[in-house]
Amino acid sequence: MSTTSRITAAAVVAAVGIAALAGCGSSGGGSADSKTVTLVSHDSFRVSKSVLAAFEKESGYKVTMLKGGDAGKAVNQAVLSKGNPQGDVFFGIDNTLLSRGLDEGLFSPYQAKGLDKVPAGLQLDKGEHRVTPLDYGDICVNYDRGYFDRHKIAPPKTFDDLIKPRYKGLLVTENSATSSPGLAFQLGTIAKYGEKGWPDYWKKLKANGVEVVDGWDQAYNDRFSGSAAGKGKGDKPLVVSYASSPPAEVLGKKPAPKEAPTGVAAGTCFRQIEFGGLLKGAKNEKGGKALLDFLLSKEFQEDVPLQMFVNPARKDAEVPELFTKYGTTIDKPATLAPEKITKNREQWIKQWSSLVLK
Repeated sequence: MSTTSRITAAAVVAAVGIAALAGCGSSGGGSADSKTVTLVSHDSFRVSKSVLAAFEKESGYKVTMLKGGDAGKAVNQAVLSKGNPQGDVFFGIDNTLLSRGLDEGLFSPYQAKGLDKVPAGLQLDKGEHRVTPLDYGDICVNYDRGYFDRHKIAPPKTFDDLIKPRYKGLLVTENSATSSPGLAFQLGTIAKYGEKGWPDYWKKLKANGVEVVDGWDQAYNDRFSGSAAGKGKGDKPLVVSYASSPPAEVLGKKPAPKEAPTGVAAGTCFRQIEFGGLLKGAKNEKGGKALLDFLLSKEFQEDVPLQMFVNPARKDAEVPELFTKYGTTIDKPATLAPEKITKNREQWIKQWSSLVLK
């Protein structure tokens, strides 16, 4: 789950290759300078300047950030450069893609400080500690309240609702092959309808006019009519995003509204857990370990909600009122066993691509 936020991110890195974030440090090839540590991530990673500055002052390391598009693209690039990584730590591989990163041997084991504060249910690699859980969220369909109020239509609540004629042509989702939210949404439909039933569901969803784009930023900020960052220019009132996206639409608004302008279809959610890991072959392994400790520190974890609009992994991290007031708590998100995702993910993606993109 991902930022300032996934909602307010201003730019998209469309290429699979990693683009350097303008700012500090070197522009790639790892951290040859022992006082520089390089974080590789998806586009949605965000941290407050003051929180990062405090880590840099205390640790003596200068942090360089390299961003590589949506999570799927960033992981693909990490696989292509394995053994000679472009950084020291990777942030943003999630449970839908985790098995690929582990099978490819991308990470070196390291047990980060503070891991004892993370619930066991988030520690999917607990035995080996190749990755560290850093945040979690729920991928769900979000809706533009204004659109549905104006058209006097009740917004959808479930997967079944999305294939009804009244919602024809209203939904935009992300490509399962290139986007972790898109893949999570597909996995949610597999959890709901089973291995035999999900292809038929997607045939119906395609017939009902679902639009597919490459990544989250394009879907939310360009195509979704409820995005403040997109200034309402999109024409799709339904989008695959996060249960925690609505607080981002309220952030900074005065006076504060009674409710967020966007809502969540709670019956369409799939749990996503994001991890960080020390990249195997990192040029600054010591700095990478320090950076992982920082990412799991209480200071960073409490910065996560209003920067990336996801839940901190640490159970003792406080969450701001805006996040709890306007976010939606999903009590029973859809899930799939990691080993089941591992066994079937590539085939499911190929099958989905054949059904939906052709």
